[in-house]
Order: sequence, then C-alpha cells, then structure tokens
Amino acid sequence: MTIALIAHDSKKELMADFCRAYKHILSQHTLIATGTTGHLVEEKAGLPVQKFMSGSLGGDQQIMTRIACNEVDMLLFLRDPISAKPNEPFEMQLLRVCDVHNVPAATNIATAEMLVLGLGRGDLDWRTIIPPQQLQV
Repeated sequence: MTIALIAHDSKKELMADFCRAYKHILSQHTLIATGTTGHLVEEKAGLPVQKFMSGSLGGDQQIMTRIACNEVDMLLFLRDPISAKPNEPFEMQLLRVCDVHNVPAATNIATAEMLVLGLGRGDLDWRTIIPPQQLQV
C-alpha cells in the first residue's frame, strides 16, 4: 500500500518519531511525503520515502493529485489545530478528496496510530481487494 505523509511544521518531529515507532509496519509499504517531512522521516526513522516538493511549494497538492488518481491508500496528515494556517481551505479539499476516494485519513497522532495498527493487522486489505474504481462515490 502507498501511505502519504504530511505534517505541519510543529508536527514534523512527531511524524518522524511516529514513523520510527511503527517502522516495523511502515517498512512493508511505500511511503510518499511532502519534501521536508519526507527528509525528516528518512533521517530519523531510516525509512525510504518518495519525496515531493515542500508543502508550501505545492507538495501537498502533488499528493492530493495522487489521491485523486487512486494511487494512495492512506493519508497521515498531522495538523496543528491551534495555529491558524493560510492554506486551511486547501486542507479541507485534501480531506474531501480522501472522502471521495475512500482513502482512510488521520489528522492527529491518535487516529494515525489506529490506522497504522489496523494496517498491521490487515484491516485495510480491502483497499487491495476491491478495485479503486468501484470505491468511488
């Protein structure tokens, strides 16, 4: 499965620590990420990551396009809910695309843990069994 990683600046270290903690599960899958987050995950967790541009340069839009093309099976998007972000309307578009394409999405560490543990148990195998075209609304 392909897992997309995006993290706001204040959550990048948390994302890297999370990936290191669940390396045994994540290493069995393809990871893609926005530039800075991807570099940090590679450095701290020792996991290979296909990196796109930094989020501020359009990397999150590149990932959204991959989701829309059914090339992503899960999104882990660690958001900072306290600080207002100028691109919040885009973030809602990103989550909407996940909903349209039935891509499980986590926006905080608790939900990310549930999704990754479920992935390890095989709870998300339906993503590889049912053709993506049949999942669209």
